[in-house]
Formats: sequence, C-alpha cells, structure tokens
Amino acid sequence: MQKKKKFELPHVYTIAFLLIILFAVLTWIVPSGQFERTEMETAAGTREVAVAGTYQEVPKVDEEGNDLRQGLAEILMAPTRGIQQASDVVAFVLLIGGSFAILTKTNAINAGMSRVIKKLKGKDILLIPVVMILFSIGGTTFGMSEEALPFYAIFMPIIMSLGYDSMTAFMVCFLGPQMGYIGSTVNPFNVLIAQGVAGIQGNPQLWFRFIQYAVFTAIGIVWVMMYARKVKKNPTCSITYKDDFAKREEFAVEGVNADMPFTLRQKLVLVVFAVGMGVIVWGLVTKGWYMDEISMVFLAIGLLSGIVGGLGEKEMAEEFVKGMADFVYAAVIIGIARGILVVAEGGMIIDTILNGLANLLAGVPAAVFTTMMYFAQAFLSILVPSSSGLAALTMPVMAPLTDLMGVNTEASVTALCIANQTMNTISPTAGMTVAGLAVCKISFPQWWKTCWKFMIVVVVVGIVFTAISGMMPA
Repeated sequence: MQKKKKFELPHVYTIAFLLIILFAVLTWIVPSGQFERTEMETAAGTREVAVAGTYQEVPKVDEEGNDLRQGLAEILMAPTRGIQQASDVVAFVLLIGGSFAILTKTNAINAGMSRVIKKLKGKDILLIPVVMILFSIGGTTFGMSEEALPFYAIFMPIIMSLGYDSMTAFMVCFLGPQMGYIGSTVNPFNVLIAQGVAGIQGNPQLWFRFIQYAVFTAIGIVWVMMYARKVKKNPTCSITYKDDFAKREEFAVEGVNADMPFTLRQKLVLVVFAVGMGVIVWGLVTKGWYMDEISMVFLAIGLLSGIVGGLGEKEMAEEFVKGMADFVYAAVIIGIARGILVVAEGGMIIDTILNGLANLLAGVPAAVFTTMMYFAQAFLSILVPSSSGLAALTMPVMAPLTDLMGVNTEASVTALCIANQTMNTISPTAGMTVAGLAVCKISFPQWWKTCWKFMIVVVVVGIVFTAISGMMPA
C-alpha cells in the first residue's frame, strides 16, 4: 500500500506570491476608497497621516479609463515594483552580507569568541539571557530591527558550537530585539509617533510600558532557554537537526571551538567592529539615522576590517561578492513581500479595509473593544508591517474611536505597538523576519512549528496589557 505523502507548507517565496494573488483578487471584490491625507511632524520625522472621517469610495474605473483592479500584469510586476520600493532595505541587506563576509574572513570573531566560550565553560546557557537583554534594550528604545541582521551570522557559529541548534541562534538574535520592540517604551517608530498622531502628550503610561517591556522580555528569554536546554539534551528533537549538519560546515562552527591564536590584528578588527556599532547606536539615537547612514557604517566596518586584518584587495573583493550572494535570498524576498503592499495600494483597498474595521469596532461593547482593536491592528500589520507606517495609517482613526468608546486613548497606542510586532514575528510580509530566517537558513514552516505555542502566550499577554491600558484613568 502506497504511503500517503505528508503535507508540507509551501516555500516562503510561494507564500508571498500567493498573497500577492490573493490581494489582487480582493481588488476586484473590495470597494476602492481613500482617506484624505495631511502632513504631520512626529518623533520619527514628517509623516503623511490619514484624516479621520474623510473616507470616500472611488470608482474602480475612472472617466479616463484608469482601472484600479489588479490583473495578471500587475501581479507579475508586483515583485519588481516591490523590490524598487524596498530598494533601501534590499541594498542594506546585500551590503551587510558583503561587509560581514570580509569581517568573517579575518577570523577575528572566531578567535575572540573561542576565548569567550572557554570562559563560559559550564555556564554557556547564560549567554542567552545576556545577549537577549542587550538586544531587547535596543528594541524598546530605538526600534532595533534591521540593525540586528549582522548578528545572525556572528552568533550562528557561536551558539551552535555550544551544542545548541540553528533555531536557538535565530531565536536569540530575533526574539531579543523583537520582544523589546513589542514592549516598546520610548521607541520613536511606534510609541512616540502613535502618541503624536493621537494627540497624547508626555508618554503618560511610560511606567506601564516598562512593565510590558520587562514581562515580554522575560517571556522571550524563558522560552528560548527552555528550548535551548531541550535541544542540547536531545539534539534529535530539533526541527533543524538534519539541516544543521550542513550549517555547521557552512558557518565554520568547528572553527569557533578551535584553540586558534588571537593575534593583534584580530583584536584590532574587533575594535573596529565595536566602534562601528557604537557609531550606529549614536547615529540612531541622536541623529535619526536610517538605512543609508547605517549601510555607510557597515560598509566602512567591512572595508576597515579587511585592511586591518591584513586581507589583500582581491581577497576583500571576492569575499564581498560571496557575502552578498549569501544574502540574496533574504534581500529578494523582502522585495517580493513588499509586492503585496504594492498590489493592495494599487487597488486602493487598504483604506477601505481600515474603514470597515473601524465601523465594525464602533458597534461592539466597550468590554471587548480593546481585544478586537488588537486583532484589527494585527490583521492590518500583514499589509503594513512598518510600525511607523501603520501608526500613520490607523491612529487618526483608532485614537478618536477609542476615546468615543469611553476607553483610555492610550489603549490604541498599546494595541498598535504590541499587535504590530507580534504579527511581524510570524508574518511572511515582515521583511526582517524573513531576512533573519533566510540568513539562518530556516524555513517559515520550521519557524511556525517551533513558535506557535510561544506566540499564543504572547498574544494572550498582549490582549491583557491592551485591556489594562484602556481601563486606566486618562
């Protein structure tokens, strides 16, 4: 008797393309419409925000024959247009890949970490909370996300050399900043911009946001440590067990354990890296840097590391190209995922969906309003993964609606902050989630199977925090 073939989820590229098709179909079904827009100064710079109460339907085909319905041509052009719209992120990812290939070639990281591992002997599990707390601070304060990408390639060989799997390495680098981002306190890209649009002054629930940050970070650390202990005790229970054999060779895991010399050149390379990361943090916090400036520093780190590390011109160029090649998978999927938004915007259905959700929320009891608002923000995050973009789109509508329902307006900010990044943790449209998984060579199905129980906990806690935020006195 023939054995039934086990069902497998499709490749992430397939998932993204199917979502492009789905939203193209929706442009034929969902009415097109738009809110009026106005420019507003926010903590994250000038943003174009929707004006509440101005939604109007627009015809699918206007008098000049322009058709908003997305057909086969628009579907096939969506990946190209998505890559064009996400060109800053795509270039950033490729430059990181090339720069860190040069850095890795110097063996400075392996040599330095081999010393750290020796000192941690028997206490290696402590590396997980230390790294995750540092990353989470970046997430809660300046919205660390793209900045974490180079650390995947750094920590993969380190964590795997300690006896853990590639999933553990991914979770340390991903859930650290992500849990901090979910529990944002003074993050300008979600908390401050959302409060600015909502007209909330002075971050009145800051103390409560610190509690959220502590709880979400603790949940993330406990989960990762439990998982890490389990796979170290029984490596075969890891969903990436078979894949990790090849990864150990590719990421030079054995080289981390080797008793290699730690030369002066290698020490200077690590100084270059540390100074570069310090410059990036300074630029983000004080100068409002974004992709171009961060890419500039990472490129400088790569070039200076090669020179200080004693690499020749040809060797540096070859490593740079190899590094970019390794990151192409991650860079391209970011653009394809952006194609989903391209199709939805082309059909002008995003504002219609937002308006429909707002009307639905207006008719529910106040007791369940915050929960439904949480899920509404989570759903919209599939289309608009950017926290600042989602705030500019939804807060002009959600904030007054929350006030109208007799709920503290801060609940609309809390719902956005928590729901947006919770959805981004598992969404194939979230660029940095896709990129991180790609660097670690972990598929979305593998990630979903690993994290679904954890995500249920995060969602429940997020709903509770949103409800409490709404019940607090204004």
